[in-house]
Amino acid sequence: MTPPKHVWSGDWEAESEAEARRRAEAEAERQTRESQAAEAPTATGRTIAPGSPADPYARPEGPPRRGRIAALAIIAVLLVGGGAFAAGLLLDGDDDSKSSTTPVAALPSVGSKPVTPSRGQTRAGAIYAAASPAVVSIRTSTGTGTGFLIDKQGTVVTNDHVVETSKDVQVKFGTDGRTIQGEVKGVDPSSDLAVVHIDASTIPGGVKPLEFADSRGVSVGDVAIAIGNPFGLDRTVTEGIVSSLGRTLKAPNGFQIDDVIQTDAAINPGNSGGPLLDDGGKVIGVNSQIATNGVTSGNVGIGFAVPSNTVRQVVPGLKLGKTVSHAWLGVQIDTTGATNPNATSGAVIGSVETGGPAESAGLQAGDVVKRIDGQEVRDSTGLSTAINAKAPGDKIKLTVERNGQTQDLDVTLENRPEQVPSQAGTQTTP
Repeated sequence: MTPPKHVWSGDWEAESEAEARRRAEAEAERQTRESQAAEAPTATGRTIAPGSPADPYARPEGPPRRGRIAALAIIAVLLVGGGAFAAGLLLDGDDDSKSSTTPVAALPSVGSKPVTPSRGQTRAGAIYAAASPAVVSIRTSTGTGTGFLIDKQGTVVTNDHVVETSKDVQVKFGTDGRTIQGEVKGVDPSSDLAVVHIDASTIPGGVKPLEFADSRGVSVGDVAIAIGNPFGLDRTVTEGIVSSLGRTLKAPNGFQIDDVIQTDAAINPGNSGGPLLDDGGKVIGVNSQIATNGVTSGNVGIGFAVPSNTVRQVVPGLKLGKTVSHAWLGVQIDTTGATNPNATSGAVIGSVETGGPAESAGLQAGDVVKRIDGQEVRDSTGLSTAINAKAPGDKIKLTVERNGQTQDLDVTLENRPEQVPSQAGTQTTP
């Protein structure tokens, strides 16, 4: 049995950087094979075009798995791209053109009322009885994780880092034990989300898809219940509370996930991709990462879940096999004070990406971003969150302080790049 490894723990920043490098190397190797295939004549003297039916390295239809390189060390990179619940999120089309995008409609949220347990039944027991049939285990060639059914058409939500580069996975409902083939329809490494499709006819009878709550209604101290497959233990339930809100995490490609929910419900390796539920059994988040004490990889009461509103926004596009576009400013934030040691608030620009929207607008290293569209920016996280709430093509006004003088700069945001640029002396936003 392959040991379950799918939940990030400990120093997830270092782990995500290593994962990004591994994926980038795999993508580079694939591209090299395709290039060699394009140049190699066939037995009849023909040259095979990459991606053609005759191409031995052609990949299945679906969204491209792009190389993702995370940057290293001390200045935070604000190539922002994930996490905020924004009606402006866009989807790239199936063709190679990035100029044509369409708005995406979010999945609906439903009101949530506390579950009333039967006599002799606990609240957690009642929620488990109602929700656990829709929770599945997901197995890849490298490990196991968790997912959950969200509709009767066979749409299963999980984490990007659970499916990794897999095109097909094995799915199992605990109710009948059958192994079902699942197809990875789409991934969004910027939000650490993925969608797997199974044939609707394979869904066991009586299984009800889980519904999403509006995560903006979640409060610290609320009940939080996690269902998943820790260490391969099928559909384990743990109960806790919402410990904090508004956390930020690093996604698999190094970008920042905003509005993350922190919980003390026990989450362990194998729980990733499973639902975090409120006291009404509605999904408020997707369990993704944990912090540890450095001694053990197990739970120490600090777990993190991607908020349901991010899931509701991203999943419809992934279900269609499309790529979710995220807004990009194109700057790197100095968190060390090296660029502007006199700045006491705001986001200090460490450097500006060549050819990016910030450079085009005249932003410079050492500038301190104080406001976006009139809203105060207190630090680098505030700048990242504000950009994440925008969409490619949005026009924003940055109020910056430069050499003691304040000025406004108009910026038109663009699509974030396919991978985080790797630059010496930089790191991705945590």
